[in-house]
Amino acid sequence: MRQDDSVLAPCLVIILALLFFPVTSTAAEPLRVVIISDMNGSYGSTRYETSVDSAMARVLDMKPALVISTGDMVAGQRRPHLSRKEIEPMWQSFHEHVSEPLASAGIPFAVTPGNHDASAYSGFGLERDIYSEQWMPRKPGVRFLDDAGYPFYYAFEIGEVMFISLDATVVGHLPQPQMDWLQQVLEKHGADYQRRVVFSHVPQWPVAQRRERDYIGDHQLQALLETADVDLYLSGHHHAFYPGAKDGVAFVSQACLGAGPRRLLGTKDKSQRSFTLIEFSDDAMRIAAFAAPHFEAEVDWNALPTHIRSSAAELQRADLSDVGVKRLEAN
Repeated sequence: MRQDDSVLAPCLVIILALLFFPVTSTAAEPLRVVIISDMNGSYGSTRYETSVDSAMARVLDMKPALVISTGDMVAGQRRPHLSRKEIEPMWQSFHEHVSEPLASAGIPFAVTPGNHDASAYSGFGLERDIYSEQWMPRKPGVRFLDDAGYPFYYAFEIGEVMFISLDATVVGHLPQPQMDWLQQVLEKHGADYQRRVVFSHVPQWPVAQRRERDYIGDHQLQALLETADVDLYLSGHHHAFYPGAKDGVAFVSQACLGAGPRRLLGTKDKSQRSFTLIEFSDDAMRIAAFAAPHFEAEVDWNALPTHIRSSAAELQRADLSDVGVKRLEAN
């Protein structure tokens, strides 16, 4: 064989291989995240509804990359104030039903405080101290971007998505130091990620009946969410599922898994107990809520209002807006 032939032969093999076995590009797998919320029962109770255990069994089957709790994991915030001997057994029960099964499955679990977990209202300092004690040893196995305020407010990443927890257990504007922190975190890290997600217990805008005044309603926060290109704001507290949108930001309110389902504003039927599944992909955020009792059937978005109107704000159903949310039809 001539020297030129010895050079050409491997090239011909590669060309023929490409012709007969073309390389196909595959899209990256979406990032699957489950959101659970408001699992507590009556004040001081260590018991959980069967819906909590059923939901957790279904979540474990889904094998998400992350589970987020948007608060109210235990049943505190009671007067006369609960003692440490009353509070700690509630957390022990919660961990048995939720935290430990997730940890055993190797699924990171990110929490944000609810008003019944760690209220910032006066007089609940012990509950906030115990909340911190419970979660400091249970930091999720993720890459933190800022964990100085963990487990109250903090930021972390998974893949191409940035997640930020806010400490919002009271109604009204966020404290200015937390607003300044949020702005700094978004300015420093936000542009590095394909998606930016903020989550808290109390929502930015109201969606449920008899919760019309229970919201943050911070216009400085709203402006920051918009200018920092925050894609999604997750919340609990209103015990009703609604995927809404306002001014370029998706606001998804979670249903409860525990006691007290509520009616969306302008509707007659109580929201079904459910948890939310979100798939983050290059082109969209695909969302579904899975309803009790077996958490296999999806909540029908067509049964949800096209708009939620209150004296505070108007939210459009997210799939009818331009915020990049689509319905997830999952099995």
